[in-house]
Amino acid sequence: MTSSAADPQLAARLDEVLGRIDDAATGAGRDPQEITLLLATKTRTPAQISQVIELLSERGRRIAVGENRAQEIAKHADPLLAENGVPRHFIGRLQTNKARDVVAFAELIHSVDRDDIADALARRAELAELRRDVLIQVNTSGEESKGGYAPSADEIAPVVERLRGGAWLRPVGLMTIGANTSDETAVRASLRSLRELRDEVRERLGAEELTELSMGMSGDLEIAVQEGATIVRVGSAIFGPRE
Repeated sequence: MTSSAADPQLAARLDEVLGRIDDAATGAGRDPQEITLLLATKTRTPAQISQVIELLSERGRRIAVGENRAQEIAKHADPLLAENGVPRHFIGRLQTNKARDVVAFAELIHSVDRDDIADALARRAELAELRRDVLIQVNTSGEESKGGYAPSADEIAPVVERLRGGAWLRPVGLMTIGANTSDETAVRASLRSLRELRDEVRERLGAEELTELSMGMSGDLEIAVQEGATIVRVGSAIFGPRE
């Protein structure tokens, strides 16, 4: 499907999201072009995904695609998506028995939220001889429903050191899901703390490679951009409601 046949509503939704990112970045003194728009493609078809990718490419934006369920990885072998050069990420909670599939698929894995997952990914990456970048997931809101390490440098620094000591997984930053509340102050605090934690760990370890902050979704992306997000994850605000 080419952009000439693009759904005008889809293009309008996309431009609205890009406008939100641009306004937030500009207001914070940031370059919008340094922010990756990660398409959350859960339940979306190859045709839908390829159409949005083409629209984003025309607009010259940094893009990636992200799956959060291992069983949906196979659709990216579709001719509409295969070999398109768009980085592939995995953004969902991960079970150890899916580590092989995720390592084969994703160049960047966002959801390293516990030690056994880090170990499973490292084993599978070594077997496949595939070096992969990873983000350490941090539960900055303290909500029991969310995975992730505790938000303290004493907790995160050893995880970073452990990953850096291996040959196959490279920690490049942190990830969080903002507080699930309409209280903007609480949301902002949960996102700001990720940036502050990243900066503290980076300084403590001399880990200059910790550059990425994956945070912000459809509802809170402005706050995330203002607080330093380098990757924002957006699905329904672009694709529309799921069927």
